[in-house]
Amino acid sequence: MFPNHHRNHLHLPTPEQALPGRPSPAHAIPDRHTVLGTPLSGPYPEGLEVADFGLGCFWGAERKFWQTPGVWTTLVGYQGGHTPHPTYEEVCSGLTGHAEVVRVVFDPSLVSYETLLKLFWESHDPTQGNRQGNDVGTQYRSAIYTHSPAQQSTAESSRTAYQSVLHASGYGPITTAVLPAGPFYYAEAHHQQYLDKNPGGYCGIGGTGVSCPIGVAKADS
Repeated sequence: MFPNHHRNHLHLPTPEQALPGRPSPAHAIPDRHTVLGTPLSGPYPEGLEVADFGLGCFWGAERKFWQTPGVWTTLVGYQGGHTPHPTYEEVCSGLTGHAEVVRVVFDPSLVSYETLLKLFWESHDPTQGNRQGNDVGTQYRSAIYTHSPAQQSTAESSRTAYQSVLHASGYGPITTAVLPAGPFYYAEAHHQQYLDKNPGGYCGIGGTGVSCPIGVAKADS
């Protein structure tokens, strides 16, 4: 379907190699979250914060976060690549550079960013590079896209702390990128809250079983 398409593409394309995409979205998304009943797209109510996490297939990852008290809404999309407004098929070709990402809109008075980071680390294996279990490809890479210097610092400290406990448990280096958030492109409507619409659907999310320490960033500040 795509030029130079390779199944299980394991190398990120350069901007010149990436698919051209399109100037506007190829699809619309629903107005509201099927579980939480809240709007999916912004602007969001004052006082809420946004966090973006890539931890493998976004179907199971999104459910982890919408089940967390203090999370106002969640949605899935594509981030960290070059192609504007990609489709799912384009992302899966490996020729857009995007990761599958969950956007989490949360109330920091009810759930801390550190708590979301703990859930992120414990819900997948961040040492696997461009894969999660049987899901192989750059779109399944582990990534945190931050929305403020405070988020960036907290995420980096959390990564360092989790690396220590993973190493002690025999795991290798964490491959998770921690980068300032770039454009976030909504995934197609049927991917939003997929496991609510398809309760028996595929969930590729599984952690290492190693607990992530919390509070290290606050201790360092």
